[in-house]
Amino acid sequence: MSHMGLVRHSRILAGLSCTLSLLAGTAIAADTSGGFTVGSTNVAVADPSVPRPPGKPCVVELFNDVTFTDFNSRPYAYAPPDGCQGHWAKVVLEADFSVTAGRQFDRTATLWLGGVNLYFGTTQEPSSKVAPSWHVERDLSDYGSLLRSAQQGQAIIGNIVNGTYTGVIHGSARLLFYPGRSPVRAPDGVYPLGADPIGNTTALNGPADKLAKTLSLPRNIERAYLDVFAQSQGGDEFWYTCVPDAYAQATQECGGGNFRETEVSIDGQPAGVAPVYPWIYTGGMDPYLWRPTPGVQTLNFTPYRVDLTPFAGQLSDGAPHEVAVSVAGAHGYFSATATLLVYRDAWAQQVSGQVTSNTLVGQQPEPTIGSTLVTGSNDAVSGDITTGLKRQFVIEGYADTSHGRVRSKVAQTVGFADTQTFTINSAGYRQISDQVTSVDSVSQSRIGPFVTTEYREKFSYPLHVDFNQVIATDGSNSSTTTVHQGYEKHDTHRLFGIDLYSAKVSNSVDSADTLNFNASGALTSHNGQHSTQAFAFRDSLGSCYRTDLSTLSGALATYSEGQGCPGQSNRVFWFSRPDGSPASGNPWSTW
Repeated sequence: MSHMGLVRHSRILAGLSCTLSLLAGTAIAADTSGGFTVGSTNVAVADPSVPRPPGKPCVVELFNDVTFTDFNSRPYAYAPPDGCQGHWAKVVLEADFSVTAGRQFDRTATLWLGGVNLYFGTTQEPSSKVAPSWHVERDLSDYGSLLRSAQQGQAIIGNIVNGTYTGVIHGSARLLFYPGRSPVRAPDGVYPLGADPIGNTTALNGPADKLAKTLSLPRNIERAYLDVFAQSQGGDEFWYTCVPDAYAQATQECGGGNFRETEVSIDGQPAGVAPVYPWIYTGGMDPYLWRPTPGVQTLNFTPYRVDLTPFAGQLSDGAPHEVAVSVAGAHGYFSATATLLVYRDAWAQQVSGQVTSNTLVGQQPEPTIGSTLVTGSNDAVSGDITTGLKRQFVIEGYADTSHGRVRSKVAQTVGFADTQTFTINSAGYRQISDQVTSVDSVSQSRIGPFVTTEYREKFSYPLHVDFNQVIATDGSNSSTTTVHQGYEKHDTHRLFGIDLYSAKVSNSVDSADTLNFNASGALTSHNGQHSTQAFAFRDSLGSCYRTDLSTLSGALATYSEGQGCPGQSNRVFWFSRPDGSPASGNPWSTW
């Protein structure tokens, strides 16, 4: 790097330090309270809201009090806000949903604009006495370039309403635009994968199926990322409890194994991986487990962001490029969507470069399977089935930009460990599922011998499910389910070797319930329902969020905020992402 380049980047570093210090001292979210009532049977979660900058936002309504009673989409038109032209400090999606009391399945819910996914989640199941309502939010600041032009959108919540399934789903959604300048540079281009010009998911039934889009991209891309959602459906809904086909009959479980991973490719070449989160929906296993608190992210999924920056030079060559997503291990089926985010070099019309090394090529995600299962008399089965995979890869490339040749490297270690423990005999059936998916990644950009930016990210998705069915001599039985589900994320941003920002997010739900059945298999009662959720966030600038709740017999029992934070109060800066939603690998970059 030249002397002038060093001076320039040193000034950027100094400017950013001043900016962050100023923001840390002045900008705090106005309210992080959940507003939940102890004793209520309505939905209660510990999740934080999206923190907001000061000032009044411009509001654009997408739809209001729309009912979902069939599988038709609900279209809406969008136009940018007239009163908030120019820069946006933050853009937030807010949506409110409810379902009338009665019987209804949990339903997948998605919102779209110009083919791009704005929201992905599922709905809360009602009961004969409870009509649940809930609120979701998503930080869409990274999607600002999409929102600068008029677009057509649609809401999709496929639902059946008839004499048996009576719950009618209602929904409203709006976008809030906060005027001002953000310290985080937003992507310059937002490109959806998928064929639907307004937006929809793609079903991936097997590992050979793919969600793919051939794109004609700008010729001056310097960074690129892919936001990925892969939601398990159908026979894959409980993929985390499945076993290899060879053991399916003996264990009375679903086959296909329980390793799942999203694979990303560019022009057929492996380009990255995304872990699959084991979301559990509110009808899953035992619906009483999730009343009134659902599982981690059940109502509002968080995408995984894949860093594709080593491919920036290749994507800028003027040729069309296919970006694709598939799911290793998919076994009927996964519902997928993805969005490509690109940053352009404002001072160059043409960026050139190529991928120089890719050790992901040729690596197959083939886990190691082990078994200690033994079969005794009367078809009794006991023992463990283990599934494990750990692999490392490095992808490197360069891009010749207006600020020199930038060399990018993404190094990632992906781990998957699962143990299924079975005890099956005439007295009962017990399956204990212990699983953890982990990702440890480092993204670096280098100019000459200097590492200019570095982004480190660690994820862990722990899951424990204990299903214990005890059969009485008269043929009746009780089935107790205990679940622990977690989401852990730790990220650090560095500029010239100096830590600019770091954050930790932890979200866990623990729940248990017992279902009682008579000898004919009819549900007679349930008992012992209780659950807890703990959500914690801290960052290096002083943000602190901690909310804990507990439920008992289907009602909120306790709710507390700020425990362990200074002053026992939640305090989150508006530019933070306390929900763990992704930020670009180099969010503080201004060049």
